[in-house]
Amino acid sequence: MKSIIIYYSNNGKTKIVAETLAEKLNTDIIGIEDKKERHGLRNKFKSSVDVLKEKKTEISPNKIDLTEYDTVYFGTPVWYGKPTPAIMSIIDNCDLKDKDVVLFATMKGASAIATLKKMEKKVEARGGQVIEKFSIKTKRKTNKKIIRDSEVIAKLIHLSIYQ
Repeated sequence: MKSIIIYYSNNGKTKIVAETLAEKLNTDIIGIEDKKERHGLRNKFKSSVDVLKEKKTEISPNKIDLTEYDTVYFGTPVWYGKPTPAIMSIIDNCDLKDKDVVLFATMKGASAIATLKKMEKKVEARGGQVIEKFSIKTKRKTNKKIIRDSEVIAKLIHLSIYQ
């Protein structure tokens, strides 16, 4: 059973989670790059409009061949209660037919429930089956603490998926 983690990270927190999971679960990993500038006050405002209007964005890579993978993980930060345009764009561009999918979100706020539900709906529309989903709160946490939290999640995922 081969797995891959596909993630988007704007400030590095989701990347830390993805890399920790990849190491602990022995998966392949690919970071998605959003071609649109998302840093700075003006660009953050534009990003909020993109998220609220659920706009697509140009990403790299644009598509990933998942034929050799049984399980696909998608990770994103939560922006304004929703998944990022980059992660929604890559989910739209992937063939997830008959794939088991694990979804995860990082957030500074209180909840990622709506984000994970939106992602789940998109995954199911692409033929995938969500078998697990989780979120990690990153606000006021050191990178070391985020890594520790991710390691705990990796153990739990390993137990629930691979038994």
